[in-house]
Amino acid sequence: MRLSAVDNLKVILVAWVIGGHALLGYAAVGGWPYDEVNEVTFHPGVETVLAALVGPSGLFFMGTFYFMAGIFTPGSIERKGRQRFVAERFVRLGAPWVVSALVVWPTFVWIAYNGAGRNVSWWQAFTDRQPFLDSGSLWFVGVLLIFSVAVALVPPVRERTITARTVVGMTVAVAGTTFLTRLVFPARSGQVGDLHLWWWPQCLGMFLLGMIGGRKLAERVPDEIYRMTRNVVIGTIAVLPVAAAMMGVLDLAAGAEPFLGGLRWQALTLALVEGVLVVAGSLWLIGLAQRRLAGQGRFTEWLARSAYVAFVVQGPILLSLATAMRPFDLPAELKAPVVGAGAIALSFAIGWFVTSRRGASARSS
Repeated sequence: MRLSAVDNLKVILVAWVIGGHALLGYAAVGGWPYDEVNEVTFHPGVETVLAALVGPSGLFFMGTFYFMAGIFTPGSIERKGRQRFVAERFVRLGAPWVVSALVVWPTFVWIAYNGAGRNVSWWQAFTDRQPFLDSGSLWFVGVLLIFSVAVALVPPVRERTITARTVVGMTVAVAGTTFLTRLVFPARSGQVGDLHLWWWPQCLGMFLLGMIGGRKLAERVPDEIYRMTRNVVIGTIAVLPVAAAMMGVLDLAAGAEPFLGGLRWQALTLALVEGVLVVAGSLWLIGLAQRRLAGQGRFTEWLARSAYVAFVVQGPILLSLATAMRPFDLPAELKAPVVGAGAIALSFAIGWFVTSRRGASARSS
């Protein structure tokens, strides 16, 4: 049985990620490949406001995806058996990653570069890309495949009730291991396969927390945990802009480097903030969805079934729309929302087309 609250939350998160990538393409701080060739960027004041309003979500939204994946993994392994589960993961996760890394992503990066007037061959877009085997946004499914296969090969994680002690313990674990990992792999560094190793403590920690909480957590986050995490997230997000101003971080593009890694108090601070936000934020978001987004009609069900395909195809669509908008003499403040809204609509439309055709084929057979 599908859980409508989780489905609805997944739709919102996928749309949020697509829109966020559209914004990053026109941001000086970067974080999405179109920023390498963009023709306009946000006014510094606008970017500062966007960073304060939207930026904190970038610290924990991907962890929430792994959290939701972890919730359903034990049940999936139990139903299908380890061998079938692993085989299906390779098809559902591995195949899109391979196609993206070897064909799709270098092709659309090549299109974006040539659209910007840079004479780059397809082979250069593939071989010279840093990191090598960059797969765009599909790094997420590649890493999820690694985690899924790993947990299928070890003894099952015992499901238990999530308590305040569990929340605090996982927060400390994620923050501590994030800081230590970034001594070697600073945030935003690249590794072969675009593995995002600097983000693994958060992703793996939330994947395991989801497995520990299991389906009961997907059905209902306890009221005590919901209230606690809500207050922590709201309080942290409210304090962040003030703390950034007090530390003199008003220009993110110029002042981010000390926070990305190394034996620095700034890197430790960011690791702690990430640990707090990803653990509390994931639990709060799923609890909020259970309390406010539990209804589902035909349209929202369609969106939920389209969400995974929408996530997979977002990269090429975003680069294509940004390249198509390039000739228009418009500010980034207008281009970014147009590209974002268009990419969200097109990605989910393609998701609907793919899933409806697949459903029709299954019914006919």
